[in-house]
Amino acid sequence: MKVLVTGASGMLGGAVATALRARGDEVRVLQRRQSGLVGVDERRGDITDPGSVGAAAEGVDAVVHLAAKVSMTGPWQQFERTNVRGTATLLAAAQAAGVTRFVHVSSPSVAHHGIGLVGVDAGTADPDRARGNYARSKASAELLALAADSADFAVVALRPHLVWGPGDTQLVGRIVERARAGRLALVGQGAALIDTTYVSNAADALVAALDRAADVGVHGQAFVVTNGEPRTVRELVERICVAAATTPPRFRVPVAVAKTGGAAVQRLWPALRRTGEPPMTRFLAEQLSTAHWFDQRRTREALCWSPKVTLDEGFARLTSAYQRQQRAHGRRHGSGATPPSR
Repeated sequence: MKVLVTGASGMLGGAVATALRARGDEVRVLQRRQSGLVGVDERRGDITDPGSVGAAAEGVDAVVHLAAKVSMTGPWQQFERTNVRGTATLLAAAQAAGVTRFVHVSSPSVAHHGIGLVGVDAGTADPDRARGNYARSKASAELLALAADSADFAVVALRPHLVWGPGDTQLVGRIVERARAGRLALVGQGAALIDTTYVSNAADALVAALDRAADVGVHGQAFVVTNGEPRTVRELVERICVAAATTPPRFRVPVAVAKTGGAAVQRLWPALRRTGEPPMTRFLAEQLSTAHWFDQRRTREALCWSPKVTLDEGFARLTSAYQRQQRAHGRRHGSGATPPSR
């Protein structure tokens, strides 16, 4: 197939484009900055610009849509512009260009209402009850995408949960940065069970969804994707820190304090004109203190997919990546020594 991938400058988008290219598909990518990918038709543009989007969609058979504004804070207008209007623009361009398959990358947060999710399937996206502007906008975008599904334009929504791997600047990068600065704490006991997804597994699931998008029981549906190996927050954080040879968190913040403080920080952050992500928000406190793990049976059966990389193998790969990074750092500074692991 000839496939358009949006958001290919991100870790998951790049992995999807690479996986498609490796199996022989012709891949075009669209994003605002250079993707750095080899062997793809590179297009740069804004997902909300009909001209750029229309040109990128012309002549392709299928679309995998990952481009989004991802942040814990920010005004609704920014999320609505990129995540909702951007999705609407891409859907219209894809339909006008004769695209037949459209995989929309969503988030489990679209069906999260502030309480634990324990062994559940994908619930219905609900913008009115979703927590925070990111989740609300992604819920609205998913509903738009699924509403466009038809016999001639098959739409599938996939919700990968907490995707991570070497090079991840979101989950892994933030944990390691805060741990090295001595600012990493657990919320409560860190005992909440959560699912995560190793990046190559998430990419494989998106490719599988593309292949099976037109199947009965697949198109028009939403599926959560995870490794299917729930672990406690404490274990996941500690293993990421160990992989990066840094000290795991040594102190805890009570859940009530984290939620109250996070809500206050969230309100003050724009007024203080701070850049980057705040250290805590109420949504993040809820995510770190409530269970989030999902029944994967429907996903695996419908997509004919299962994860190839276990969490243990994923952490081994993450450790190797950090060790290579440390060796390269040592060579740049005149020493081939690798800092000892702690």
